[in-house]
Amino acid sequence: MDFTPSEEQSAAQGLAARIFGDLATHERLAAAGTGTDAALWKELCAAGLPAAVEDIGLLGLVLLLEEQGRTTAQVPFAASCVYGLLAVAGHGTAEQRDRLLPGLRDGTAVAAGAFPARGGVHTSDGALYGAVPWVPWLRDATHVLVADADRALWIVEAGVPGVTAEPVETTAPWSAGRLVLDGARGERLGGGPGAYAAVLATARTAFAGLQVGVGAGSLARAVQHTTTREQFGRPLSTNQGVLLRAADAHMDTEAIRVTAYEAAWRHDERLDYEAQALTAAWWASEAGRRVVHAGQHLHGGTGADLDHPVHRHFLWGRQLAVYLGCGGEVLYELGLLLADTEGEGAAK
Repeated sequence: MDFTPSEEQSAAQGLAARIFGDLATHERLAAAGTGTDAALWKELCAAGLPAAVEDIGLLGLVLLLEEQGRTTAQVPFAASCVYGLLAVAGHGTAEQRDRLLPGLRDGTAVAAGAFPARGGVHTSDGALYGAVPWVPWLRDATHVLVADADRALWIVEAGVPGVTAEPVETTAPWSAGRLVLDGARGERLGGGPGAYAAVLATARTAFAGLQVGVGAGSLARAVQHTTTREQFGRPLSTNQGVLLRAADAHMDTEAIRVTAYEAAWRHDERLDYEAQALTAAWWASEAGRRVVHAGQHLHGGTGADLDHPVHRHFLWGRQLAVYLGCGGEVLYELGLLLADTEGEGAAK
C-alpha cells in the first residue's frame, strides 16, 4: 500500500485548502446559519474541484473532504460527489452519464442520498412510496439517490410530482430535509444490490475522510487555545493531563485517517474494500466522537460557548458519528461480513 498522493491529488488538495481557508471563515459560517454557503459552493465548482474527483479517485476525494472538515464548510461536497458524480459514473448507463454528469461536474446539479437503506421506501408499479426521516443536503439537491427496501437504486428529481422535501434541522447545519415519496417516478441506477453496496462503501469511506478533517480542525483549535491560555503563570499545554488528552485525540484522528486512506486506496486499485470501509466508518464514529469531545473539553469554559468555532466541530463530529452508524451497529455488520468471508473460504 502506498498512500502518497499523486501530483494531481496534492494539487487539488492544496487548492481546496486555500479556498476553504479563505472563504469558510467563522463569520461566514455564522452568517450562513443552518444553510449552505452558496458563494463558497460556486467558487469550488468554478475551480473544478467536484469535476476533478473523477480523475483523482476516492483517495483524492477523501483528501479534499479532509480540508472541508477542517473548516466545517457548509457545502454539499461529499453528498454530491458520492451520491451523484461517483454513483452515476460508476453505475450509470452511457445515456445517464452523458445527461447527468455535466451538471454534477460544474455544480449546477447537486445530489443527495437517502442512505443507508432502512426499509422506508418501497416500489409499486414502478413508482416510489415512503419516507426517509432526514437526508443531508436535501434542501440543496436537484437529484436524490434513493435506495428502496430491496436495495435497488433510483435517481429521483427533486421537485417533480410525488416528491416532497420538508426542511428539518439536524445536530450539524447540513441543509437536511425529510424526503416524502408518494408515487414518485425515478430511473434505476445499476443492475442490482451490488450497486447499493458499492455506493454505501464509497459513502462510508468519504464521510470518514470528512471526519478526519473535523477532528484535526478541532484538535488544532485546542492546541492553539491551550498554548496561549495561561493558568498559574504557565500555559495550559504544560499540564500533563492536557498533554495526554491531546495525545489521545491525535492518535484517534490518525487512526481514522489511515483506515479511510486504506479503504479509498483499495477502491482506486479496484480491490475489495467493503471491510475496510466498515473499519473506517467504525473508527470515524467511535474515535471521531471522542476527538471532538476532547477538543471541546480542552477549551474549558470557552468550549461551552455555542458561538465559539470549536463548538461547530463538536456538532459536526457528533452528526457524522450518527450518520455513519453507532459503533456497535457498524461493528456488528463488520463481524457478519468477516464471518461470511471466512465461511466462503472454508467452503472452497
